[in-house]
Amino acid sequence: MEIKERISLLLEEMNRGVYEKEVEVGLSLLAALAGESILLLGPPGVAKSMVARRLKKAFVNARAFEYLMSRFSTPDEIFGPVSISRLKESDTYERVVDGYLPTADVVFLDEIWKAGPAIQNTLLTVINEKLFRNGNTEIKLPLKLLVAASNELPAQGEGLDALWDRFLIRVISTCVKREETFYQMLLDEEVEEDDEVGKWQITDEEYRLWQEEIVRVTVPMTILACITEIRQGLGKVEVQGSEVHRNVYVSDRRWKNIVRLLKASAFVHGRTEVTLSDLLPVYHCLWSEPDERTDIRQIVIRSLFASYVKEISSISRALKSDLKVSRVREALEKARKQGDRRDDDLLIVDHFYYQVENHGTGNTYIFIVDYRNLKEYNPKNAPATGMMYADPQNPKQTIIRVFSGTAKLGEQGAERVTLYRDDRNLYINGVRFPMRRLQRGEQQQLWLGNVTLTDRDYEQELETVNAAVEKLFRELQGNMFISEEDKTEVGKYVALVRKEIAWARVDVRKLRYGDES
Repeated sequence: MEIKERISLLLEEMNRGVYEKEVEVGLSLLAALAGESILLLGPPGVAKSMVARRLKKAFVNARAFEYLMSRFSTPDEIFGPVSISRLKESDTYERVVDGYLPTADVVFLDEIWKAGPAIQNTLLTVINEKLFRNGNTEIKLPLKLLVAASNELPAQGEGLDALWDRFLIRVISTCVKREETFYQMLLDEEVEEDDEVGKWQITDEEYRLWQEEIVRVTVPMTILACITEIRQGLGKVEVQGSEVHRNVYVSDRRWKNIVRLLKASAFVHGRTEVTLSDLLPVYHCLWSEPDERTDIRQIVIRSLFASYVKEISSISRALKSDLKVSRVREALEKARKQGDRRDDDLLIVDHFYYQVENHGTGNTYIFIVDYRNLKEYNPKNAPATGMMYADPQNPKQTIIRVFSGTAKLGEQGAERVTLYRDDRNLYINGVRFPMRRLQRGEQQQLWLGNVTLTDRDYEQELETVNAAVEKLFRELQGNMFISEEDKTEVGKYVALVRKEIAWARVDVRKLRYGDES
């Protein structure tokens, strides 16, 4: 059986009889396979301790240790009492660890922040290095997973930052939300059975071999580039319900451990290389305050598709440039065929414009196509409607366009104007302005020789990037550590990307068949 199927079946059995805790159980197992720890943040009574008990079922003959911390808890209660006999016989300060944290495979520590400094300092080494110093010896712990829980964040200024940073995955655990699931939970009288889970349990030997396999998983440059994108996004995180932006700090140690988590995810999904689909769950590793969580998830989602969005944007810009050239060529060719040579002595500026003299600062331009298509004023016909706006590329220049619709009115700074012409002039809101013409000896710009359509297969380029987007979308939907809520958010973002591709395809058709397509 492939490992992905095996882990999927194991998770299915571990979640049986546990309601809306798939995220906590799934990420806890991922943390265990990566050799990391997880913290569950939520109110009392939301089955946080049950998550740890279910994780014990993942491993053959696993030993568990649970403890509810208080400010009166002592190291003896967590790591075992001091051996009086060893103290008497050999003057050695050694603990009796059997049955306590140092001998457990899965540990659950509730109300973690209430622990005193002596316990916290020892936990730093336990979590990070899986080591415990007992008397004169150093014990290599069998610990596979430490699950901590709290209904509050660590207090500021009490030296808890180091311990908080050790919990790589942080999950907000809540009450059952869906009413139908809530009713099922209320009426469920099923007694927990371990028989089915036993089929898929992980042995110590398998766990050891898997750790070696996880180390060998590779991380390509595409993943590193995506991590860079995420890191940049963390510099300006939107705080939920506020206009404040926050620079979220993530330590180098956490990033190092995150890469280990990505490798574990790839391995569990049956791959020898990390892919973008492994990255989404890492948003659980990046937030420090719960109100940062929503925007950080969006940052990660955007980063996953960033390279494709940039490619779509690049294609769209090139398409619009080619479309502009194509339209001007078609209009001028049409005007030449009609034998209308009255504008042949107008000066062409920047390939696409005629210049309007004595208007504003003298830097007013109208598109060649629009000017040639304007009709002379006739009392029976209304003048054309247009708009006048500052050129986004050069705000000192003013551009005049004739409307093809009302959408352009929304452009910032656009002014609605009426337009018509005669043989020599342009009339803006009824005021006559001459057009700039070639002076004696002045050479016309050979724009058709300078501006050409690019030789690109836009349709194929869009199909390629669309296929890549859809492939990533499917892979994300198939990741066993991504929640339904996360998948919904991915779906919303992909819908926006699909829309951009669709608009680009419209431009491809216009370029191929003209604006009437």
